[in-house]
Amino acid sequence: MDTSSTTVTVPTADGDMPARLWLPESGSGPGVLLLQEIFGVSAYIQRRGADLAAAGYVVLAPELYWRLDEPPLDETAPDVVDAAMARAGRLDPDTTVADAVAALGALRARSEVTGPVGALGFCFGGGLAFNVAAVAPVDFLVSYYGSGLPGLLDLAPQVTVPSLHHFGTADDYIDAESVERVRAAVTAHADVSFELYEGANHAFDNDDFYFFHPEASALAWDRTLAFLAEHASR
Repeated sequence: MDTSSTTVTVPTADGDMPARLWLPESGSGPGVLLLQEIFGVSAYIQRRGADLAAAGYVVLAPELYWRLDEPPLDETAPDVVDAAMARAGRLDPDTTVADAVAALGALRARSEVTGPVGALGFCFGGGLAFNVAAVAPVDFLVSYYGSGLPGLLDLAPQVTVPSLHHFGTADDYIDAESVERVRAAVTAHADVSFELYEGANHAFDNDDFYFFHPEASALAWDRTLAFLAEHASR
């Protein structure tokens, strides 16, 4: 698959934020704001951007670490998880949400976007996508094992768009009790599909990471594409 993207910029109050843009073969379509894991806009995230473009979507992935001015993380390094968590911890939460909202606005304003626009995020980006949906106009939300979600549930009444959440039942970072708290909160206020994957750990969709779970990944992606076909193509 061709995973090539174009580098574009998103204006913010503090300068231009770099982002990756993928266009579908048709050249236009609904928009998906793709929000990264703690590893950044990695090769894996870029492959998912290409996958979404192949399915007919205009995809924008902002480089949310741009303010830190640090080199890309080495995902093969033995301490990459600790390094990535430390890097994510250096982001200011409110500023990061504002950057993601700016990217959403830039995506919606693009001439190639001809339909609904929503947010799809993985891990760190899964929680961020939920936060964006609470404060900005999105048409749909997909969150993969949103690591920040347990701390964002006070925003649940503000997230009323159709949503899809994926969690593994063997997540080392979000325990079963927290997942059930998330389920109760998010399903109380919106049309939500909440999917659990038996035996899958955190980051089960990342095929570059040692938690990759092929069966859960394939099933979740099929469900994601079906959800997008229903809610992003209207």
